[in-house]
Amino acid sequence: MSRLKRLKTSLTQFPDIKAPPLWLLATEQRAFWEYFAGLALYKPLKRAAPRGDGHPVLVIPGLGASDVSTALLRRFLDDLGYTTYPWGMGRNRGVKEEVSTTMEQLLQDIYARHGQQKVSIVGQSLGGVFARELAKLAPHQVRQVITLGSPFTGHPLASSVARFYEWISGDKLDNINFDRHVEMRVKPPVPTTAVYSKLDGVVAWRCSIEEGTPEGESIHLRGNTHCGMAVSPSALYLVAERLAQAPDQWKAFEPQGLGRVFYGAQDHLPAHG
Repeated sequence: MSRLKRLKTSLTQFPDIKAPPLWLLATEQRAFWEYFAGLALYKPLKRAAPRGDGHPVLVIPGLGASDVSTALLRRFLDDLGYTTYPWGMGRNRGVKEEVSTTMEQLLQDIYARHGQQKVSIVGQSLGGVFARELAKLAPHQVRQVITLGSPFTGHPLASSVARFYEWISGDKLDNINFDRHVEMRVKPPVPTTAVYSKLDGVVAWRCSIEEGTPEGESIHLRGNTHCGMAVSPSALYLVAERLAQAPDQWKAFEPQGLGRVFYGAQDHLPAHG
């Protein structure tokens, strides 16, 4: 048994959830097509999506990615009327104390710059984990959190890129205090949308489900890849739809008409009879 498998087995405080199989990881190359589809459908998507109210939105990239990976999403939201901010710290190299401190200061700066207007935070993959923890530190400054394929629950090693995490972060997973991951399962005290895909080839989709209530929801982005959750047409529209809700009037997403093809609001729940 490999070192990481032994480590995963030893973490009995978490449910036994398997990482996505390698064949599913191989399908992540579809993200390139999702990106091109997002570009091709950009104008009609912009016409169809609800307009923004100008409030600030902080967008945090995933592990190993930089603000380049969220550029299309930020441009889309800016064109709808929001004021977006990149995280501005280069490549996301994992959980670091200095990163947490810098993000907290960034949130405070954005909040102050907009006259103490609450900030929405969108995070892809590990960036969504950061977004949730940031909202716990300063809930009075956060309007809502949207996570895209973020592994904040389930098993912390139910991922196909555990070795990549060690390489990009420079940290051995054996040395991590996984008790912190138990705390990560707790929902932030703000409206929270967890977006996941059952075809996620990087993170086991059951690790991206929001179970906290009230003001918490999980939305299945059907057929989407993990890497394409910030660029695909269905992802762009969904993020815009969630951000467009009026302050203090948050309601769970209910796909209508053709939207039921692309989104599932109850797909994570067990089937009955």
